[in-house]
Amino acid sequence: MKEFPDSPRNGQTTRVWPPISVVMPVLNEERHLREAVRQVLAQRYDGPIEVVLAIGPSRDRTQEVADALAAEDPRVTVVPNPTGRTPNALNAAIGASRNGIIARVDGHAMLPEDYLQVAVDTLERTGADNVGGIMAAEGVTPFERAVACAMTSRIGVGNARFHTGGEPGPADTVYLGVFRREALERVGGYDEHFQRAQDWEMNHRIRETGGLVWFQPRMRVSYRPRPTVAALAKQYFHYGRWRRVVARTHEGTINLRYLAPPLAVLAMLFGLLVAPFYWPGLLIPGAYVVAILAGSVLTGRGLPAAALARLPLVYATMHVAWGTGFLTSPPSLGKPSDP
Repeated sequence: MKEFPDSPRNGQTTRVWPPISVVMPVLNEERHLREAVRQVLAQRYDGPIEVVLAIGPSRDRTQEVADALAAEDPRVTVVPNPTGRTPNALNAAIGASRNGIIARVDGHAMLPEDYLQVAVDTLERTGADNVGGIMAAEGVTPFERAVACAMTSRIGVGNARFHTGGEPGPADTVYLGVFRREALERVGGYDEHFQRAQDWEMNHRIRETGGLVWFQPRMRVSYRPRPTVAALAKQYFHYGRWRRVVARTHEGTINLRYLAPPLAVLAMLFGLLVAPFYWPGLLIPGAYVVAILAGSVLTGRGLPAAALARLPLVYATMHVAWGTGFLTSPPSLGKPSDP
């Protein structure tokens, strides 16, 4: 571990850990906010920490919980986010923060105790502008456990290392992120047009301006998956819809991994449409069903029977919802051109 001189008087060396601002976009997080903030403030980190909560117009007591946290601890600051949108909240919190390193944390995230220490060490060793780790999906119910399995599988999410893990190194994007302030200022902060995919889009601009985004698997953050088919479908529908907006805005950012779900949806739709006139058309959706069942058996080893039984439905929901969102993404969602 890199060390920095403490004082020439005693010849000893100690590490000087820089101050960190943790920014949290918060909406309807009454149940989880207090514990999430507690875990940030309890980090095993020897430098100063401040927490800036950007509170949207919540339907529960989130505002009251946030105000109480700020009253209890001077390290916590609360700022308003009238729009309730994530990129607006992040920009508001960053604007109210004071430190040169900024960590994005969600209002329900549960950080490991060395998260910030590992992040700062990685920033300094690599020279990266942003470091982040794994979105560690962990379910409780059988359906959630099936979703967690799918979200850590290449069948479910492709080869994205922040889902599936892997070796540390340069990456297109990472989960959450711990940034150098100068990198955020260089690219103008989060683009508030992007209701979803704002992290991928931000990291793309950092890389386009010469910055380095670094994947660090030791930064592992627990994530609770969506609890129902409807909620999962809605989540992945919007993922697909906004990923196409990114593709429209930044040419050349799409690849086969992103095109696979919409192509699968189109192929199955074609097969179903021609089947009344040409029965072999059913072979296309039939082949997809067989592939998903086989993939579920391979990737679901170790799951309880109830979770394994739900895994094919989870895979199909993720693929079809993402693909449909991508295909139906309206041009009106495209980022408006500068006048």
